[in-house]
Amino acid sequence: MLYSRDIFLEIKNVISRDEFIILTGARQTGKTSLLIMIKNFLEEKGEHCHYFNLENPDYLRLLNKHPFNLFEIIPDSKSKQNVFVDEIQYLDNPANFLKLLYDEKRNKIKIIASGSSAFYIDKKFTDSLAGRKFLFEIYPLNFDEFLIFNQEQDILKQKTKRLSIYYKDKLLELWGKYLTYGGYPKVALAESDDIKRIILEELGSSYIKKDITDAGIKNTDKYFSLLKILASQTGQLLNSQELANTFGIAHKTVKEYLYVMKKSYQIAFITPFYKNLRKELTKMPKVYFYDLGLRNCFLNNYDGIKNRSDQGMYLENIIFREFLRKTKRIDKIKFWRTQDKKEVDFVIEDKAFEVKFNLRDKLSKTVKKQRYEQFKKQYPEIKFRFLTYNDVLEEFYDWKLASK
Repeated sequence: MLYSRDIFLEIKNVISRDEFIILTGARQTGKTSLLIMIKNFLEEKGEHCHYFNLENPDYLRLLNKHPFNLFEIIPDSKSKQNVFVDEIQYLDNPANFLKLLYDEKRNKIKIIASGSSAFYIDKKFTDSLAGRKFLFEIYPLNFDEFLIFNQEQDILKQKTKRLSIYYKDKLLELWGKYLTYGGYPKVALAESDDIKRIILEELGSSYIKKDITDAGIKNTDKYFSLLKILASQTGQLLNSQELANTFGIAHKTVKEYLYVMKKSYQIAFITPFYKNLRKELTKMPKVYFYDLGLRNCFLNNYDGIKNRSDQGMYLENIIFREFLRKTKRIDKIKFWRTQDKKEVDFVIEDKAFEVKFNLRDKLSKTVKKQRYEQFKKQYPEIKFRFLTYNDVLEEFYDWKLASK
């Protein structure tokens, strides 16, 4: 069964244009399912569609010889045909394949392709394909999608309403599952917590090993150890030289590992916001995980957020994911930090947010307003506010949980 994804609506908005469509993202985030969904949509409109998976060595061998060999395996047609190419990164030169077909054959075919991670796309796409493609990044499920995958559409129908006690309790139970096990589709569909953990362990080992192998990295133990360290340092500044010293490996090697992690959509980096480089620290980014279940897998900690010692950084990672969902562009998400360690967790255009798990209990003790006065004075045009755990569902999903 194919379940609806929000990004499908965005893809449908450009499907009739000449530009080719490329879906990219981490392994197992549902790219193939989206290809099939798009194919079904076009076939229902009466359009001609053909699907190829380049894990098939026969197709791969033929298309590597020349892009026009594609026309040897699709039937002749007077009308334009849609060709779905799964795992396009396996081609020797996917950029040349797409460029040549677009420039010379776009009146005959439209390519809709998937690539298992941006790492491969970056390494092999020697041409930017500017003006020839729409690139869509496929992330793990957001919470609304998670509810659909769990066949909880009845709860979604309650959105924006004042929830009854029954629906509120059910919603919060599902929210807890989502935060604990994340949004990989196979994980969301698993019936028991034990099976969810088994699938996450598989994702956290075998599928990431494929990324490591394809990247040519030989020391897999150090790579996984680095991922575990990063899971324990979510939301903190990433000092690659310090990490190199910790692991006793070259700084260049750590940078290579981080590059593969980033381009394989395992971790994300956000960069600092500043207008005065001399006073506002730093070139170092902050690190977050794209999926909370994967982070918990590397920490071997599936406790609920309210029972965790890392609940502050956990909540930061939750909110990062929601900002990414809303902005759709990681380069719009910034943080602010000065040389004397004054910091604001997120700056997004004309808004700034400091994350505190429970502001009411901690405000008088740990949230000292003067820590943020410098930022507010320096950037009066940016609206500053706190975000707490209790704000997330209302802020990002329009659920009415608070009693009025």
